[in-house]
Amino acid sequence: MTPHQAVFSPQGADSTQAITKLVVMAVGGQGGGVLTNWIETVARDAGRAVQATSVAGVAQRTGATIYYVEIGPEGVKAPIFSLAPAAGDVDILIAAELMEAGRAIQRGFVTPDRTVLIASEHRALAVSEKMVPGNGIASGEEVLAAASVAARQYYGADMERLAVAQGSVISASLLGALAGSGALPFAREAFETAIRESGKGVDASLAAFGEGFDAVSTPPRAAQPAQPTKALGAITGPKAEQVAWNRLVARVSGLPAPVRDMTSAGLEKVVAFQNTAYGADYMDRIEGIASRDRADQGFALTLEAAKYIANAMAYDDVIRVADRKTRAARLPRIEGEMARKADQILQITEFLHPRAEEIASLLPARLGARVEASPKWMARLDRWFNRGRRLRSDTLGGFLQLYLVAGLRGYRPKTRRHEVERAHLEAWLTQVTRYSEVNYDLAVEVLRCRRLIKGYSDTHARGLSKFDKVMEGIGLVAGRKDAADWARRLREAALQDEGGDALDGALATVRSFV
Repeated sequence: MTPHQAVFSPQGADSTQAITKLVVMAVGGQGGGVLTNWIETVARDAGRAVQATSVAGVAQRTGATIYYVEIGPEGVKAPIFSLAPAAGDVDILIAAELMEAGRAIQRGFVTPDRTVLIASEHRALAVSEKMVPGNGIASGEEVLAAASVAARQYYGADMERLAVAQGSVISASLLGALAGSGALPFAREAFETAIRESGKGVDASLAAFGEGFDAVSTPPRAAQPAQPTKALGAITGPKAEQVAWNRLVARVSGLPAPVRDMTSAGLEKVVAFQNTAYGADYMDRIEGIASRDRADQGFALTLEAAKYIANAMAYDDVIRVADRKTRAARLPRIEGEMARKADQILQITEFLHPRAEEIASLLPARLGARVEASPKWMARLDRWFNRGRRLRSDTLGGFLQLYLVAGLRGYRPKTRRHEVERAHLEAWLTQVTRYSEVNYDLAVEVLRCRRLIKGYSDTHARGLSKFDKVMEGIGLVAGRKDAADWARRLREAALQDEGGDALDGALATVRSFV
């Protein structure tokens, strides 16, 4: 939360007599219109002539709405205003998200001779970023670097976080940042008066305004030292489970120091997924790998195993999905995200679309295997269950349905899905063990390949298919000195697109020289 100053001289003295041109770039729900109204109020209360226009953007983050405000110079009653901003002719630009600042720079709205750029440095991800199976989030480093060069002055902070912490929206903290920057010749009290005159959410908006003001006007505080990772605590439940948990915690303490934090997180995950007996199974696997690991490698093999074995053991199934939807913490979280007020009614509708595969996976292991092998029975299950359903989980009947499914946790180890996941886990770790004996780095990369398998239903099926292809490719290059590097390339290719085109291309390259 620190202001960034560009090293450029201020505007000339005569520029104060010109029309001040201000642009706000915001997407739906960020209150760009409210912010514009506040700015208009501040200017009009000061006796200035003001005009505001807007050009609507397109939904789903393909374009922000551009709000354009022109403020006449002091003493001029009827200045000549224009309707839209022009490149190279903007004094103040406010971006309600980091990439909007980048787009403003690209469009030429931000110039080093005159523009004060105020931006929230949080990210509201575009659809194209969310679609990538891996990490498709565009890096903001280039935008930050460009902002410090392209603008006369740049002020940046996570305005979204500041506003949400005060129960408000980003428009209020951005107004505070505008006031704190001093880009407009109006006192702080004038901005606060505009908020009060709006009459809606005044207290929360004023609090968020103050946070935004301080973020750009207060010198940055010294970085605080990192806090040590919180130790594993106690659990609630039957006495036998508590005793078993304490034993597991003691086993974590016996591992090499570099892997304890990750193992603690993994242990919590698998125990929450099933029980302490399942956690003991997890610890058996981690301790087995740690006993063969090497300190000169920083115990990288055990560190990756602690993470990805936990993910593999705590797979997403129908039972886990139902469990997540019935946890006590879920309703308060949703109410907080929706900013629900006491006099508002909140209804929660779950959209369910079970496939035949999900239903068969819930059957006892042997029966489920027979059903999966029978096209006739799979077609019947598909006909009976494969349709969209809406379930109101805020009603007693809907909640109880989900609660009963979540209560099948004890039955889970007997299901067909658990049998399949167990077999897949064993085959994967057998390969890791085999590779670790001849190529340590390759074994680490094979552990990381588990990242490809995640999610539920179709998402899980696609990830599993990619995993199998990557493992096939690794088998082709396993004898090479650069096998670990090729394993990494194959995995990263698999994460580039949903359809797997990049992976198919990488595999074709591997086959061409093997």
